[in-house]
Amino acid sequence: MMRASFHDIAGFLGACLVDSESGLTLMAKAGGPVDLEAAATFSTQIAAAKLRVMSAMGLNEKIENVLITQADRIHFIRPLEKAPGVILYVCLERKAARLGMALMQVERIERDLFM
Repeated sequence: MMRASFHDIAGFLGACLVDSESGLTLMAKAGGPVDLEAAATFSTQIAAAKLRVMSAMGLNEKIENVLITQADRIHFIRPLEKAPGVILYVCLERKAARLGMALMQVERIERDLFM
């Protein structure tokens, strides 16, 4: 069985694995003009802010995905279940991306990381 690849995702611009404690990039894969270092830093801040909101609301659930859409880009922030403290960030070109399909492919990539 072929492993999933970021480049198989329609509209792929970039991705990185990020240490959520430090904001440091552990791995990066560029596919377009994306500042992955900045994305890594801000992804951890966004995920941490979402966790604080959930805690304040008394929600004891995990974050599966944080999705941010812009006029020209879609950003996925996904804490990795099998690697606590690591976040997967993916950036897509909005007009080329197929959101549902991209999410399925990101989930497949996460599974492949731990096989």
